[in-house]
Amino acid sequence: MTDDKEVSRGHETDLEDMVASSDSGARKPAGVPGRLLVGIAAVWSLFQLWISSPLPYMVGFGVFNATQARSIHLAFAIFLAFMAYPALKRSPRDRIPLMDWALAAVGAFCAAYLFLFYEQLAERPGAPITQDVVVGVIGILVLLEATRRALGPPLMIVASVFILYSLFGPYMPGFLAHRGVSLYGLVNHQWLTTQGVFGIALGVSTSFVFLFVLFGALLDKAGAGNYFIKVAFSLLGHYKGGPAKAAVVASGMTGLISGSSIANTVTTGTFTIPMMKRVGFSSEKAGAVEVASSVNGQIMPPVMGAAAFLMVEYVGISYVEVIKHAFLPALISYIALIYIVHLEALKANLEGLQSSNPVRPLLNKVIGFLTGLLLLMGLSLAVYYGLGWLKPVLGSATPWVVAVALAAVYVGLLKVGSRYPELELDDPAKPVFTLPQTRPTVMVGLHYILPVIVLVWCLMVERLSPGLSAFWATVFMIFIMVTQRPITAFFRGRSQLAEDIKEGLFDLWNGLVTGARNMIGIGIATATAGIVVGAVSQTGVGLVLADLVEVLSMGNLMLILLLTAVLSLILGMGLPTTANYIVVSALMAPVIVTLGQQNGLIVPLIAVHLFVFYFGIMADVTPPVGLASFAAAAVSGGDPLRTGFQAFYYSLRTAALPFLFIFNTDLLLIEVSFLQGLLIFVVATIAMLIFAAGTQGYMLARSRWYESVLLLLVAFTLFRPGFWMDIIHDPYQSVPPSEFAQALGQVDEGSNLRVEILDEDDFGEQFTRFLLVPVPDGDSAEERMENLGMTLRTEDDSTYVDSVTFGSQAEQIGFGSMFFDQEILTVRAPVDRWPKELMWIPGLLVFGLVVLLQRRRRDAQGSAAEAA
Repeated sequence: MTDDKEVSRGHETDLEDMVASSDSGARKPAGVPGRLLVGIAAVWSLFQLWISSPLPYMVGFGVFNATQARSIHLAFAIFLAFMAYPALKRSPRDRIPLMDWALAAVGAFCAAYLFLFYEQLAERPGAPITQDVVVGVIGILVLLEATRRALGPPLMIVASVFILYSLFGPYMPGFLAHRGVSLYGLVNHQWLTTQGVFGIALGVSTSFVFLFVLFGALLDKAGAGNYFIKVAFSLLGHYKGGPAKAAVVASGMTGLISGSSIANTVTTGTFTIPMMKRVGFSSEKAGAVEVASSVNGQIMPPVMGAAAFLMVEYVGISYVEVIKHAFLPALISYIALIYIVHLEALKANLEGLQSSNPVRPLLNKVIGFLTGLLLLMGLSLAVYYGLGWLKPVLGSATPWVVAVALAAVYVGLLKVGSRYPELELDDPAKPVFTLPQTRPTVMVGLHYILPVIVLVWCLMVERLSPGLSAFWATVFMIFIMVTQRPITAFFRGRSQLAEDIKEGLFDLWNGLVTGARNMIGIGIATATAGIVVGAVSQTGVGLVLADLVEVLSMGNLMLILLLTAVLSLILGMGLPTTANYIVVSALMAPVIVTLGQQNGLIVPLIAVHLFVFYFGIMADVTPPVGLASFAAAAVSGGDPLRTGFQAFYYSLRTAALPFLFIFNTDLLLIEVSFLQGLLIFVVATIAMLIFAAGTQGYMLARSRWYESVLLLLVAFTLFRPGFWMDIIHDPYQSVPPSEFAQALGQVDEGSNLRVEILDEDDFGEQFTRFLLVPVPDGDSAEERMENLGMTLRTEDDSTYVDSVTFGSQAEQIGFGSMFFDQEILTVRAPVDRWPKELMWIPGLLVFGLVVLLQRRRRDAQGSAAEAA
């Protein structure tokens, strides 16, 4: 028994080292260096809380502008990277070599250079002196070494290639050649401005990402991670394949607060994978379910592996808009994964674990669920409209009243939770696992949901910035960590005030340290990815890449998307999600938009960015590198490659979604009403479940090959009904370009004209592209043209853009972007036709046919089994 415990502890240590080496650093020095490491990490967290709070402006001290804050942020990240990450596998883990101390100090100084010499640098913009260049060169080299340690060689190699490309542009072959940049120009662009290392990506890491990662770390240290797992098991563990379904839900809830798929895999997988194996899942399938659900956590708002905040800056829309567009595909993907697990359980005839809940009639369960849902909805409406009524009455006192009310609710929830047994951490090595009862499990940790509610309220209702919203949620989380133990102990009648507060402060300290250590890799990744972004803007390689992709794809948009998906996967195999998204979106997003316009498909920018992001996270699943698959295999004892392939098979639904929302933006809730959005959610969910059944080869019974084909065809029809309707009836009619104004005056407001124009690029080469022209307000064609902000002229049967009003809607669309004499080649106006949703009817009829066939076969097999 002792040997088993030692093996279990050793296995647990290996898993911790795996997470640490990829997320927080594998080095754990003893003595003063160890205390210094955790102390600096905690100071970093406190610094980030300080600059995100209103306090600096209230006291008039410690106010930093964006560039200064980024400089200090990177200085912390580089210093901690050399302290926490060993140089090589054989390097010591229990001490910090002298060379690493030197690199940490030099790197931190170079990163803090913009803060330390901010005024001097501001006096010589674009004219660096020798000292600036020396610091910049050393800083870039040290940053690349920190990247190699924290993230592995791939991102370092990619950044190095772009630096060399910038310097040696004139010596590049063929169309890759450019005029090149000098060393002074490179350092100035990459290190001394906000175009490269200290650009948007590092700014997002500084302003938003750190606080969300810290919030997640504090929530986990407070006990919320264990609470989510327990709740998921209590709700779903007794169903067919229940532990696997619980793993999906637990990983989804953990993904809300975690930015790392590997940490998510190990954290939840340590408990869920042994349970899945216990009910009959193979080691590879158990690991694959955990990988698929953990990786999906990164597409789930509000954090999305830090990509949500980057999209705000890159796409130019609000954070709330990003969340709205990203939520539906993520939710549908999770629902489909639960269904895939259900199908696996049906195929293998698996059962769930024994439920501890008292037996209640189904009607009572339904009534209880609906009652709770109605009470929650009523409470939400009362709070929303109640605060709306109180704000004008209370004025500036509103925040204090709300804080007191929130504290009262928090204490009330702790009072309710104290009536039930405390949650305990389960030992995954134990041979027996008893499912907890649902009601006591849910009630004992309801207070963990309050900080999440505060976060969502500040973001969605108060419309505060993401950074300030995360700050207030984190402040409330700190209050909970310090007070939950003494208050709960008081209600349970066993108060040890000093000891309870001490434990809460210890958890808080660990949360501050963990949050900072988890941010080292993200801070380094965003800075290094900034080198790639800076090189793209300095050398114009984006135009070169567009030409290359166009040649390889022969102008076919589907091939362009496939090339982009493959590139995202390849880069993602070596880059963390955040860096992969930054690099691929900088390189490929403009290419897809530009070539899409040239080929008649006008793709919203948010759809393109979500496309590259989805395929970036798929790299954590995909063999041969898939780090999350290796982590899951370490827990399950299965083969890593087979686990990876099985996880990729489960993740096909996630790979299909980006292609679907590129061609059907309704899935992203773009320009749809609430009722339309509700209908789209229901139909898209059904379509994804049918797609899952088609790819898994099982629905009511094992599918024949033609049934799988029909199911995939039905799923495609439900997702993209417009594809078939466009074949039956063209949605547009051609209008002579000279009648552009008349067409604009005749179509309904809110519709769009599709206009093909002949344009010129920066080098004077002509190309065609399509523009989507929204019909502006106006009672006549002339008024609408005036509101559009554009005038036309006709010469020799050709129509040209004569002038475009500065700042007008026409200019924003793309008219007059390069030169004013753009020729309008074609104009297509919308026509009345049947709604595309009518194509759902034949699709559902085909689905009904497959259901009928499978039901007959299942019933026949059941009768044969009974007869035998």
